[in-house]
Amino acid sequence: MESYQEIRVLPDPEFTEETLMAALFAKLHRALGAYGQGDIGISFPEHAQKLGGVIRLHGSQAALGKLEESRWRAGLNDYCRATAILAIPANTGWRVVSRVQVKSSVERLVRRSLRKGWITEEQAQQRIAEGKDKRCHLPFLPLRSLSTGQSFKLFIRHSEIQTAPVSGSFSSYGLSDTATVPWF
Repeated sequence: MESYQEIRVLPDPEFTEETLMAALFAKLHRALGAYGQGDIGISFPEHAQKLGGVIRLHGSQAALGKLEESRWRAGLNDYCRATAILAIPANTGWRVVSRVQVKSSVERLVRRSLRKGWITEEQAQQRIAEGKDKRCHLPFLPLRSLSTGQSFKLFIRHSEIQTAPVSGSFSSYGLSDTATVPWF
């Protein structure tokens, strides 16, 4: 993983940064799914409470070049700017950037358990009274599934910085539970 490319969404009077990032990420997800090699990872160098306005793609010069040739950002070029494909700087750290799937609300989980016959009505009422929704405080992208049409939040975690890279493959989201991307 010797190369990277940054894509920054531009300020726009009609759309929020989050809306533009979600649209950009949805297009990237489709492009990575079509490309299907698992050799391009992503990070969000401005992440904090929110993911920020920059997506950084990581991979080989050839992989990033092939993705760029697909013109996957078509329709969004007025809303974002991409750098050339650049070499990773020396002396970088490494991070795992992964998806975190959060369990649903306690009430919904209890209703499902009741419907499946796993618990009684009395147990359901007790669990609802005891349970509290667990909220995830990680930054996320609001997305819509093309297959089901349902909206969902894609929560993203950046691990602690590591001193050595770990190889592996990336999902069609550009995320991995084990493989690292350069952090600089």
